[in-house]
Amino acid sequence: MKLPRSVREADVAGASVLVRADLNVPLEDGRVADDARIRASLPTLRLLLDRGAREVRVCSHLGRPKTDEDRAKYAIEPVRARLRELLPDDRVVVLENTRFAPGETKNDEAFARELADGSELYVNDAFGSAHRAHSSTEGVAHLLPAYAGLLLLDELAHLGRLLGEVERPFVLVSGGAKVEDKVGVLQSLGARADRVLIGGKMAQEVAERSPFQTGVDLLLPRDAVCADSFSADAETQVCSVDAVPEGWFSLDIGPETREEFAAEIAKARTVFWNGPMGVFEWPRFAEGTFAVARAVADCDGYTIVGGGDSVRAVHEVGVADRISWISTGGGASLELLEGKELPGVAAIPAEGSSSC
Repeated sequence: MKLPRSVREADVAGASVLVRADLNVPLEDGRVADDARIRASLPTLRLLLDRGAREVRVCSHLGRPKTDEDRAKYAIEPVRARLRELLPDDRVVVLENTRFAPGETKNDEAFARELADGSELYVNDAFGSAHRAHSSTEGVAHLLPAYAGLLLLDELAHLGRLLGEVERPFVLVSGGAKVEDKVGVLQSLGARADRVLIGGKMAQEVAERSPFQTGVDLLLPRDAVCADSFSADAETQVCSVDAVPEGWFSLDIGPETREEFAAEIAKARTVFWNGPMGVFEWPRFAEGTFAVARAVADCDGYTIVGGGDSVRAVHEVGVADRISWISTGGGASLELLEGKELPGVAAIPAEGSSSC
């Protein structure tokens, strides 16, 4: 994979630098509930400050504001306050939520020029938004000398390994609700993997109409935790996937499947996991996802976890520090692994390009 040129190549001394970070974090009661993405942006910001940038202007979207009420709900101030706590430096300026501007998601050139005004360089460090051609992710890169931030480069390097020669066996673990959301990456990585493990609601869809070509070694659940209603406090029982009572719902993989999945992951030398094994947000149906999280952490090979619920699971189980790479990008990581070009990356000149 050809990488974009790095921020390390840029001469930032005395310059005002516009940084597109991914500060789209969850908020609770007007405060940042999880600052992982803010912390992930710090290495690039510190590099720019250490190398003498006059000013570092940070921009990001936050949520999906659509109404006037949303403007109050998704104002950037809580994020600005947390970044100020983590990185107390008066040279850092956090701009308002980019999605407050109607032109942002339309990749409007006028808004891109508004963002670029006053800066001499642009750095994109928002891998989680790199699959979107927006003013702040793609448009600005054509107006200023553009570079890739450290997080963006790390994401491309780690995920890119899965598209090259990998140490085998290579096991792909996928879950979630809909095959349609992941059919591209299932086909792309499924053809490369030695074994594909499918959980979650999508396992039933795969069983009924597989998106794979012939030759894929596919492992589907044998048993499930079933519920008599789709609710957190439903009556449950473990049953074979071929004997789910009429009117009941399969809401998690069962104990036999957990053991089988764990055994396959233990043999792997490369693992990519994206997607929960059940209705993970309800604790009674989270154990299958937790079991996969522990198995991936116990694997001696190279392991990558991506996707909101999968990332949350490895943190909740307390094994995040035992994963080789935890991706900050959901849709961006899937599109990259599907083989698609990411607009926010493509807009940056390639590694080794002239800095002018």
